[in-house]
Amino acid sequence: MMLKKLRWLVNPPAIEQRSVQLIGKAITYTLKRSNKRRSIGLRIDDRGLTVNVPLRASEKWLHSVLHDKAHWVIDKLENWRVNKPAPPQWVDGQHASFLGKPLTLRVVASLFDAPPQLHGVQLFVHVTDSANERVVEQAVTQWYQHKAENLFKERVAHYAPLMNVSPRMVKISAARTQWGSCTARGSVRLNWQLIKMSLRLIDYVVVHELAHLVEMNHSAAFWRVVGEACPDYAKLRRELRCWSPATEHSVAGEPMAAHLAELTTGITG
Repeated sequence: MMLKKLRWLVNPPAIEQRSVQLIGKAITYTLKRSNKRRSIGLRIDDRGLTVNVPLRASEKWLHSVLHDKAHWVIDKLENWRVNKPAPPQWVDGQHASFLGKPLTLRVVASLFDAPPQLHGVQLFVHVTDSANERVVEQAVTQWYQHKAENLFKERVAHYAPLMNVSPRMVKISAARTQWGSCTARGSVRLNWQLIKMSLRLIDYVVVHELAHLVEMNHSAAFWRVVGEACPDYAKLRRELRCWSPATEHSVAGEPMAAHLAELTTGITG
């Protein structure tokens, strides 16, 4: 038992599921450790409370922060519960969006399943089981992903020469918390749900990720690279925060506020 405890102290798990009593309420949360952090951050979103801490943060410091911010945590969790958007309905007449413009689903019963077809502001979805929302969701998602993959490659091909970078590959992702990512080896991934946004927001994310091929950080030098290709990036960055990549909201007709609450504590503990 002692050896196990020593191993835990030397190499604490990166992610843990925990619970704590705050103001008489049992709160479950996800604890994430990182050697890149110097502060404790509290984050509340559709998955509940996430606590991000430095790798060697003490239990005493963690306990103190949670109880000091107990009212904030309880209030934000309750606010999320009350304002949580209803899950989308994959039925005829449902509103959606494509490239920042409103879209209406037209679910059509058919003898054969066929790829959705866009006509004006209506997306016709031909499926054999029109009453099965899961089937409709799958058809629309695949259509979105196909459109996204083609458009993202076009936008990367447009901006890469301008920024003097050469990504090795471009792939779509279905990440819940990231719009894009870029590895040091030159692999760029872009969230397919970006296809619902206006082209200028898509372009900002593309430029952001390509800029990491020059500066693999978020330093002042990195933002200068972004600014050269996308001068109004600050405005677009703020606008992007009004969207959530969570798949539960994949048929939002308008930009949906992420209902994200974050709080960062002091540096030392």
